[in-house]
Amino acid sequence: MLQTVPTNTLIEATAKKLKKDITPPSWASFVKTGAHKERPPAHPDWWTIRAAAILRTVCLRGPIGTEKLRIKYGGKGNRGVKPEHFTKGSGSIIRHILQQLEKAGYLAKGEKGTHKGRVITKKGLLLLHQTAKEIKESKKSTPITQQKTPQTTQATHKKHKAPEPTKQAEQNQQTHQSTEPTKKESSQAEA
Repeated sequence: MLQTVPTNTLIEATAKKLKKDITPPSWASFVKTGAHKERPPAHPDWWTIRAAAILRTVCLRGPIGTEKLRIKYGGKGNRGVKPEHFTKGSGSIIRHILQQLEKAGYLAKGEKGTHKGRVITKKGLLLLHQTAKEIKESKKSTPITQQKTPQTTQATHKKHKAPEPTKQAEQNQQTHQSTEPTKKESSQAEA
C-alpha cells in the first residue's frame, strides 16, 4: 500500500499528522543535517518531514538503526580541492527523531533474527496506511481537467495559413520575372 502512492506526497501528508506528536528541539532551527551540508534546511517544517521519512523507512526496512539511517541521509562531502567522498548524515538528529517517534508510540525497539533496531508498531503502521489510503482516494475523486477528444484538438489546433500576397508584392514579383532573362535567352545572347 505504501509503495502505490508517490513517496513525496505520502511523507508530506504524514508530516502534517505528526506535527501534534513531535516537536522539534530549540536547536533544530540552526543545525545542519550532516557534515556534508553547507547550510541548515530552508524548509521551516523540516523536522517533521524528516520524522515522516524515517517512519516510512523503518516501516519498509525495519528493524533499522541509527547507523543505517545515517548512511541513507548522507551525501557527498566537499573537501575543497580534494575529491569528494561520501559522508554520513547527522546521527544526533536521527537519534532524537527515533526517540520522539518511540515516545509517541509509532516505533519500538525490536529484533528480527540477528538484526536489531527500531521496528514500526501497529499505531505507526496504521498511521502510514491511513495516510496512503487518503491520498489514493483523493486522487480518484479529483476529475481529470481536460480530456483530449478529436473535437477539442481540432478547435485548438487551427491550421496556420500563409498570409495572402498584397497587390504591391504581386507587382514586384511580376516586374522581377520580366526583367530577369531566362536561361535560354541568356545562352542565346552569349552565342
